[in-house]
Amino acid sequence: MNAIITGATKGIGRAIAESLAIEGFNIAFNSRSLEDLETYQKDLQSRFPNQQFLVKTTDMSKKEDVLAFADYVKSNWDTIEILVNNAGVFLPGEITKEEEGTLEKQIETNLYSAYHLTRAILPIMIPQKKGYVFNMCSIASFMAYPNGGSYSISKFALLGFSKVLREELKESGIRVSSIMPGGTWSNSWAGVDLPQERLMEANDIAIAVMAAYKMSPSAVVEEITLRPQLGDL
Repeated sequence: MNAIITGATKGIGRAIAESLAIEGFNIAFNSRSLEDLETYQKDLQSRFPNQQFLVKTTDMSKKEDVLAFADYVKSNWDTIEILVNNAGVFLPGEITKEEEGTLEKQIETNLYSAYHLTRAILPIMIPQKKGYVFNMCSIASFMAYPNGGSYSISKFALLGFSKVLREELKESGIRVSSIMPGGTWSNSWAGVDLPQERLMEANDIAIAVMAAYKMSPSAVVEEITLRPQLGDL
C-alpha cells in the first residue's frame, strides 16, 4: 500500500505519516528542508525496515516543484491508495493591511499545490477504481475570523476544490474528504503561551483521517470538522 503526504515532517502531516506507517503503508513525503526530510526518513526506516519511504525536497508553492515530486513518486510506484494534500502556509493579517503578495503566496501554497498534485496523481488512482484523497482545509474554510485575511480566502478556495473533486470522483470509487481542524499544536503556534490542553494534538487529526479511511468503500466522510474542547481561540 502506498500513500503520499505533502508537508509531512512536522505537525499534522507528521502525525498522519506516523499513523500510516503503523498501518504498513509505504510513504512518499516532501518538505522544503532536505535535512528535515533525511532525518525523518531515517527515523521511519529504522522503525519500519520493511516499508519504503520516498522523500524529495519540494517548494509546494511552485508548480514545477509539485510536478517534479509527482513524477518522482510515479517513477517508483504503479499504485497509490492515499493522497494527503497537507502542505500549507499561514500568514496572518487583514486584507487591507497585509503586505503585497500575501494572497498570491497563500493561494499558491494552500490551493494550487493541491490542485496540481491531485491532477498529476489521479491518472494512477482512477484506473484502480479505489483510493482516497484527503484535503487539509481548516475552520477558516467556512468562517472568517479576525486576522485571518488572505489565509481564509485560500482555505475557502481549497474547500471549494475539495467539493468539486468529490462530485467529479463519485463514480470512480475514489473517496474525497475535506478535513477542517481548528487550533492544533504545530509550528504555527510555536512559542505561544497556552496550556497544552487549550489546543488539539496533531495526532487527533490523524486519528480522524484514519477512521475515515477505514470505513467501507461504500461510505465516505465528506467533511470532518474538529475543534478544541474549549472552542476556538
